[in-house]
Amino acid sequence: ALDTPARIYYKNESVSPSGSHKPNTAIPQAYYNKMEGVHKISTETGAGQWGSALAFACNIFDIDLEVFMVKISYNDKPYRKTMMNTWGAKVHASPSELTDAGRAILSEDPNSPGSLGIAISEAIEIAAKSEETKYSLGSVLNHVLLHQTIIGQEAVKQMEMAGEMPDIVIAPFGGGSNFAGLCFPFLRLNFEEGQNIRCIASEPSSVPKLTRGEFRYDFGDTIGMTPLIPMYTLGHHFVPAPIHAGGLRYHGAGAIVSQLLHDKLIEAKSHDNLEVFEAGLLFAKTEGIIPAPETNHAIASVIAEAKRCKEEGVSKTILFNLSGHGNFDMKAYEEYLSGKLHKFEISDEEIKASLDKLETPKI
Repeated sequence: ALDTPARIYYKNESVSPSGSHKPNTAIPQAYYNKMEGVHKISTETGAGQWGSALAFACNIFDIDLEVFMVKISYNDKPYRKTMMNTWGAKVHASPSELTDAGRAILSEDPNSPGSLGIAISEAIEIAAKSEETKYSLGSVLNHVLLHQTIIGQEAVKQMEMAGEMPDIVIAPFGGGSNFAGLCFPFLRLNFEEGQNIRCIASEPSSVPKLTRGEFRYDFGDTIGMTPLIPMYTLGHHFVPAPIHAGGLRYHGAGAIVSQLLHDKLIEAKSHDNLEVFEAGLLFAKTEGIIPAPETNHAIASVIAEAKRCKEEGVSKTILFNLSGHGNFDMKAYEEYLSGKLHKFEISDEEIKASLDKLETPKI
């Protein structure tokens, strides 16, 4: 389809029970909570992949789950909510009237589309007010990234079986679990064996924390309930555009990934909303798998690198993470195919205005 000398491989994480890479951390988190005698967990979810995975895991270990799902995705992806309900989870649209955080957001903007930062604030508040409830996060934090490295550890062995080693490794980027999961084991080869594998984080141009954000301390949630994290951020008050890649609508990046980018050990690219669906459609027609909108960002980066190989007349091996299927994202594809999808640009002035609200320490 691309007429490129590049050789392209993908790690297919869409075949898990919930349809994405998220069970890699949901299962151990539910297990450890069960071993500690926890009976209820609260969490957030963007497009629903994390909420689905944790609902699946909590059902296995007989733990109650309460999920705050970003409102724009709650409305656009009703079958993700149904999947969570099927596994026994209680799901609310966020921001909601159920928490102080949600009510505060709605008092300022009754039509708020929500964000992962807002949903995190609501889920943390539920846990903080109940001795019976623990909070679980599906990305950003170090233990989540550690769990997800099973993706890359498997991929290293699989590439060895194929008699190849990637020159370029690419994954979508929201908070970091997807990218870290695939790329960290390959970065180890750079650090310990002197290899020169490029690792590229692919993010939306409407949520460009890695490509246009600021490296400083910030909160992981909108209200400011988490510890301060050194991260590339757009500011914890930033509310992303209502793109369909709900799992990437997050203002900040995990600490380890942020430091690696700051030290120029990894790269970051951004793609607009129309470009990524064009890439996803090409992949679906070529491979027969409809990718999640989040995954489409990685595919867009892959296509850009493959085209560069063609222009330069060089052969590179590219590996990317097919992090989830898009079978519950038909509304997104329908809008793209009917010409109703928006590009969503963000100006330097908007980013500066968001960052100017921060009172957190600079690095």
